[in-house]
Amino acid sequence: MKREVVIPSSPKRIISLVPSLTELLYDLGLDVEVVGITKFCIKPDKWFRSKNRIGGTKNVNFEKINALNPDLIIGNKEENSKSDIETLEKQYNVWMSDINTYQEALIAIQTIANICNVSKKGKELITTIEQRKRQYTNQLERTHKPSVLYFIWKSPYMVVGKNTYIDDIISLLGFENCYKENRYKELSKEDITKLNPNYIFLSSEPFPFKAKHQAEIQALFPETQVKLVDGEQFSWYGSRLLTAFEQPF
Repeated sequence: MKREVVIPSSPKRIISLVPSLTELLYDLGLDVEVVGITKFCIKPDKWFRSKNRIGGTKNVNFEKINALNPDLIIGNKEENSKSDIETLEKQYNVWMSDINTYQEALIAIQTIANICNVSKKGKELITTIEQRKRQYTNQLERTHKPSVLYFIWKSPYMVVGKNTYIDDIISLLGFENCYKENRYKELSKEDITKLNPNYIFLSSEPFPFKAKHQAEIQALFPETQVKLVDGEQFSWYGSRLLTAFEQPF
């Protein structure tokens, strides 16, 4: 956002507007410091049930935020609305992330750990993530990457393209995203047939694909292996990276 955020001391009253970064803050041991989260910050369950909720990721409740008087708000370019952030930054320190790759996720983890004065925990977390990534990569036996289309919506069908965090995770897990355009795109049945992916991954979020959708889509594309996958494994870029490098199905 072309601005500098100056935080005079270790923040004592943090609000997170990003579900995956809320989970990161928990794993960094910041139980006391985090005073507010969104209604979509469902992990950990302990915080979801006990922390103050300040609305959604794209429609925050300014009155609730003001009542909590935060000294740091953590947001994300894709998760939060620009108008909300621009309003909040007039009154509060708002640190923003823009994460489109695995490496950017690691940088964000360490930066947040540094800001919150838990640098050592951040380094330890990243070390463990890197170890698990190496272990997964070393056990891959394939000589080529199977092609995949990653579905995030059903009506219409919407898939993930390049320049996204999900695309980078797809590649690191040993698959090739066969949709080559940037960001997200609506595709027709004919478009999908032409791309002819080896796999279709049906994500659990934002659209909650279930077994009935899997069967329906499998019938439409009988030559493709249609799999249900955990969307958090592919799209949560905080400490959820601890479980990102596992076979997705």
